[in-house]
Amino acid sequence: MPTASWNGHVIARSDDTVVVEGNHYFPPDSVDRALLRESDTRTHCPWKGEAYYLDLVGEGQALADAAWYSPAPKDAAAEISGHIAFGKGRDIDIDA
Repeated sequence: MPTASWNGHVIARSDDTVVVEGNHYFPPDSVDRALLRESDTRTHCPWKGEAYYLDLVGEGQALADAAWYSPAPKDAAAEISGHIAFGKGRDIDIDA
């Protein structure tokens, strides 16, 4: 089962992820939102649309822009609407 973890904490776990460009997008109800805080960072992808970023926070530590989601993706990426992906190689372990 795909799992995202950080500092020994499971952030997300689901058998229903969507893989896009090598990233697992986790359904919103599979993510521990207590470890996430909205970031001011936004980016634009020509085929997915706007991405909003989240910081990981916990135990006095923070990892800026560690996750992202697209609340209203373009039609080509509709399957990731509201799903959350985590940056690999940023002290986040993704076990698929």
